[in-house]
Amino acid sequence: MDDYESGLSIHPMDQFIIEPFFGDGPIHWYTVTNSTVWMGLAVLAITALMVLGTRGRAVIPSRVQSVAELAYGFVRKMVEDVAGKDALPYFPYIFTLFLFILFANFLGLIPGSFTSTSHIAVTAVMAGAVFLTVTILGFIKNGAGFLSLFWVSSAPLVLRPILAVIELISYFVRPVSHSIRLAGNVMAGHAVLKVFAGFAGALGVGAVAPIIGVIAIYGLEVLVSAIQAYVFTILTCVYLKDALHPHH
Repeated sequence: MDDYESGLSIHPMDQFIIEPFFGDGPIHWYTVTNSTVWMGLAVLAITALMVLGTRGRAVIPSRVQSVAELAYGFVRKMVEDVAGKDALPYFPYIFTLFLFILFANFLGLIPGSFTSTSHIAVTAVMAGAVFLTVTILGFIKNGAGFLSLFWVSSAPLVLRPILAVIELISYFVRPVSHSIRLAGNVMAGHAVLKVFAGFAGALGVGAVAPIIGVIAIYGLEVLVSAIQAYVFTILTCVYLKDALHPHH
């Protein structure tokens, strides 16, 4: 008896398929897909929070204004604590990354939605942009002195060339790990959630354990969505610190 006949036809990876949002057919560069629609909704949600929610600038803030101010203060303090005060000019870029990942993750938890951050194509673009930005900035700010980031002067002289090669490889692996960490965690959590939901649907009224599992995993996914936005952002701050202060 195959999976379909047994009522356990669960395809957890189907939720990550990119499809045209209007109709069917091949996908071109200009095609509006489920991924682009939900990324657009994330941008609209951010705009509503940061622009519409704070335009009154009340002395006694509303709930929306309070959330916007808390998010602003949280990321600004993170940038200042990790990368230093001279990194604050780059705060708008980092804050934008944080909000986009956070909202894309949370919108992806809505039943029937699409989680754009589950695709390596999306996270790789963000991680690649961070990598190029901090690398170019490092050379602009420090010139050839930026290469001191790869030279471990505190190590014995005989080991320094070997460590330099290791540091160089580690540096170029950064965008790979930076992107895969976010996409992998989001995809894995949603896949497990879909499996438990499939069991709950197949077992019907007797699906007490799968339903409890779905609730628990969903709560965990809410936490993971926030944590992954934080991790991506704080790693960006760490990389920015290396670009601004390669000698430290």
